[in-house]
Amino acid sequence: MEQYLTDDQDPRTAEKVLGKLRDMLTSGEAIVYLAIQKKPAVTLIPDCIAVTNKRIIFCIPENLGLTTNFKTFIWEDVKEVSFKEEFFGSKFITIPQRGENVSIDYIPKVQARKLYQFCNEQLEKNKEMLRHQESDGRKPLISNAIPEDDYSSYIEIEDDEKPFAQAQNIVSPEQPEDELTLKLKKLKILYEKQLITAEEYESKKADILSQL
Repeated sequence: MEQYLTDDQDPRTAEKVLGKLRDMLTSGEAIVYLAIQKKPAVTLIPDCIAVTNKRIIFCIPENLGLTTNFKTFIWEDVKEVSFKEEFFGSKFITIPQRGENVSIDYIPKVQARKLYQFCNEQLEKNKEMLRHQESDGRKPLISNAIPEDDYSSYIEIEDDEKPFAQAQNIVSPEQPEDELTLKLKKLKILYEKQLITAEEYESKKADILSQL
């Protein structure tokens, strides 16, 4: 536990909180830092903020300490964090991608700075992981902005699909029914490859069928 008491965190509070947090950790999750509220007056049950490699956890005691309200955000859901140094301690704020901000005041200034540092390190790691996933060639979902008549450019043609792709070039303009059929087939391939959602598939399908 000593590794979490480097910035004058209260040992008794740290022991209680860490005991609860360890029961909540998922596979591969580790606590990175723990900040403990310190009000000017005596506080028997202070609020705490824990940072793990997967999320940030606000530990807010309720009912005179008999219960604890845990508010958690995985790093993908955190837009940014900030803190404001005040006369007594600092106010630490987490701004989620959606919903209301969560804040705790009277965090010791040194702990607030470390908390800010560790949170931003985790946010950067999460952004880097997302960049790696994109560089691995994972295709994003196709948006509604895709031209309705040009699905083929978004299809990675496999060997068993090449005869079908070649057939697109010999369709006679005097056969509008065949063109619509080809559009439906290409649309279905997009959906099966999970390049468009079910809602997009049904919407585009209805648009094509309305041309009959």
